[in-house]
Amino acid sequence: MKDKTTERWNTYETFHVPLGDKRVADVIITNHAKIRWADRIEHDRTGFEDIAEFIWQCLKQGRVTPYYRNEQDVYLIDDDLVFVAEFTEGDKETDLAGNPLHKMIVVTFLGRMSETIELRDLKSYYSWLRHSRRMTLIKNSRKRK
Repeated sequence: MKDKTTERWNTYETFHVPLGDKRVADVIITNHAKIRWADRIEHDRTGFEDIAEFIWQCLKQGRVTPYYRNEQDVYLIDDDLVFVAEFTEGDKETDLAGNPLHKMIVVTFLGRMSETIELRDLKSYYSWLRHSRRMTLIKNSRKRK
């Protein structure tokens, strides 16, 4: 998912979108993210290209923000859709100033805060998940004895 733009005659630069301290030039969707997208977000447009196009348009329009100020792996779209992303530097791609460009790898989609209220506080949500899984394991081990 890349755009090309010309700033001056015969000067081509890979189009990138700033997101915090990163310069995103490409969006990559993992298979896990594609499955989560189909389960939790949308059932119609579920292809890799559809999801990447949606993320790319949101990046260009400035609709993507970090979930927490200091963390750089959980992001929000329109203060509702929560997703996890990692960044890698591009192989040989740089902007005109020589700064490296990054690839955004969307790892998973957690869901919409408007539909899943637990996503409003991820730290308590993850601790609840760990606790519930541990309790399930404890219950199952009791049954086996």
